[in-house]
Amino acid sequence: MSMKKEYRMSEERHQELKDELNYLKTVREKEVAELIKEARGFGDLSENSEYDEAKNEQGKLYSRIAELEEILLHTVIVSESEEHGNTVSIGSRVVVVDASSGAELPEYKVVGSQEADPMHRAISEESPFGRALMGAKEGDEVVVEAPMGEIRYRVVKIER
Repeated sequence: MSMKKEYRMSEERHQELKDELNYLKTVREKEVAELIKEARGFGDLSENSEYDEAKNEQGKLYSRIAELEEILLHTVIVSESEEHGNTVSIGSRVVVVDASSGAELPEYKVVGSQEADPMHRAISEESPFGRALMGAKEGDEVVVEAPMGEIRYRVVKIER
């Protein structure tokens, strides 16, 4: 028996996905249908690049709608205000130092996989770094499995 994937995210991200799904099903679907209708008017469908493009757009649209429906069906809302004592959990802001060099890294926020944005230091709980941090306390040393080997960090600060 295979378990369905859970998508852990904040209430805010959940609402963003619901809004996107609503937009795609109401506004965007009508726009794409209109493109197909227009392209059909250009004649022979076998040599009609506008029609092919509109059908491709429709395929992408339906694929995204299906993806969003799957995510929303299996969403687990994680309250960022839940008190998890002083351990790292989703919603935590964490500062670590490289255990070998002592260099302090910028603050990271641990988020669900649907909210991950490494360029803005929002790391997924499912990433190697996020997985290593989950459950850690201030002062704990965590080990991250990286392609070049293990990297050790010490957790220096956890905030909500």
